[in-house]
Order: sequence, then C-alpha cells, then structure tokens
Amino acid sequence: MSNPKANPKEPAGKKVPEAAAPAAARPVEQESAAAPAAGPSAAGTAREEQDLRAENKQLFDQLLRLKAEFENYRKRMDREKPEWERMGRVQLLGKLLPLHDVLLSAHEQALRRREILEKAGESSKDVAELLRGLEMIFKEFTKFFEAEDVRAIEAAGKPYDFNVHDVVGQVETDSLPEGVVVEEVARGYTLGGKVLRPARVRVAKKPSSAPKGAGTGLI
Repeated sequence: MSNPKANPKEPAGKKVPEAAAPAAARPVEQESAAAPAAGPSAAGTAREEQDLRAENKQLFDQLLRLKAEFENYRKRMDREKPEWERMGRVQLLGKLLPLHDVLLSAHEQALRRREILEKAGESSKDVAELLRGLEMIFKEFTKFFEAEDVRAIEAAGKPYDFNVHDVVGQVETDSLPEGVVVEEVARGYTLGGKVLRPARVRVAKKPSSAPKGAGTGLI
C-alpha cells in the first residue's frame, strides 16, 4: 500500500541527507562567533573620534584667543600710532632746532653789522647778500614749522611761566616788574600745543639796593 503523503515527483525510497540542516547553520555560528571580536574595535574608534573632537575644540579655542590678542594688539597700535609719529617728529625737530638757533644768531649778527655800517655811512654788499640768503632759509623754516604745527613761544615782556619758560638768569632792573622776562636767550617752541622746547630766559629782579620786601615776589 502506498503512502498518500509522499511526493509523487521524487523516486520512491530516496533518502534525504541528514547533515544538510547542520551545514546550513554553520555560517550563523561563525557570524555569532565573530561578533564579539568587533566590540573592542568599535569602542577604540569612538574614543579616537572623541579625542579628535576634543583636540579640534582646543585648537579652535587657541585660534579664538590668538584672534582676540591680535585685535587687542591692532587696537593698541592704532591708539599709540599718533604718539609714535609725534615722537618721530620730536626727534627730527630736536635736531633741526639747534641749526635754526645758529642761523638766528648769524642773522642777528648780520643785522647788527649792517646797522653799524649804516651809522658810519658805509654799506657792505657781502652783508646784504648774507641777509638775503638767511631770509630765504628762514622762509623755508617757516613753511616747515607751519606744516608741522610748530609755534614759537612768546617770552620777552611776558610774566614768567614755568610751563613754557626756563630761567637761566636774572637781571636787576626797575623798568619791569619782578619776574617778567627781560631777555630771551634761546627761543622756545610748541608742537601741536605741547611744549617742544621751553624758552630759555632771563627775568627781571629788583635791584639789591631796593627796600626789603619791595616788588611782587620772585619765582
């Protein structure tokens, strides 16, 4: 009697291999065995990424600090630039003023020489040419001083001012109040409203024979 559940396409009596099912299960066992080995590698990669993020953040913070320091440096230079420029001008003018003093002295001597000659009824071509040359030089100095905002300090006949005058001597006289500038020894100048060089002056002093306590009181 035949089995009604048997497959009519399969030959009767053929046996199915029993080892087929375990063989198909082997790859699953291998994958499950390899899975634990991937755990440490993934954890190491995560740590590396975390360290890299921390390093990037540290570098970014350093970059921000450097940027802030540079901005502060630039602002400080912008604030100090006018002062540095002024210092450079002060140094240049400090070298030119002594030359200007020498020329002023030569000009005054030439004027006195011309006055003496005129009183004697004489004239000197050399003195006249010297004066013309000096006056041309002074015109150039005047243009330069005006461009640099350099101004001469008024001294003669002015009351002594310790901010702009440097006393180098006293002159006994009754013609001026005590403490008034009698003579300007060296001209003083200001640069941009600030004293570049104080004027060197001599001031009036009551004669020693004057009664004690007379005058306004000397500096």
